[in-house]
Amino acid sequence: MTASRARCSVIALQWTLGVVILIESILFVLPSAAHAFARTHMPDAIRFALGFGEIAGCLFMLYPRTAARGAWFLMVVFALAMVIHLLHGMYNVGNLAIYTAAAWVVAEGKQN
Repeated sequence: MTASRARCSVIALQWTLGVVILIESILFVLPSAAHAFARTHMPDAIRFALGFGEIAGCLFMLYPRTAARGAWFLMVVFALAMVIHLLHGMYNVGNLAIYTAAAWVVAEGKQN
C-alpha cells in the first residue's frame, strides 16, 4: 500500500469513527437514554461522564491538529467504559474493543 493510500485510510477511519461515536454519544447523554441506563443501576453521573468524554474526544479527533490527542483520549474513555461494564457483569464489550482498536490506528496514523 502506498503512503498516500494509507493516509487516506486513516483519514476515512478517523472521520467514520468520529462521526459514529459523536452521534452515539449525543444520543447517550440525551434525556431519552436515561430510562434505559437506569436499568444498569449506575448513577447518571457515569452516563454523563462517559458520554461527554466521548463527545469531547470525538471533537478533538475530528479537528486535524488535535486528532491524535483526541483518539488517545477516546481510548481512555473506552477503556473506562469497558472496566465499568465488566465490573457490573456486562460482558458485551466487543464494540468498545473495536472502537478502541480503531482509535489506536487513528492515533498512531496521525502521529506519523
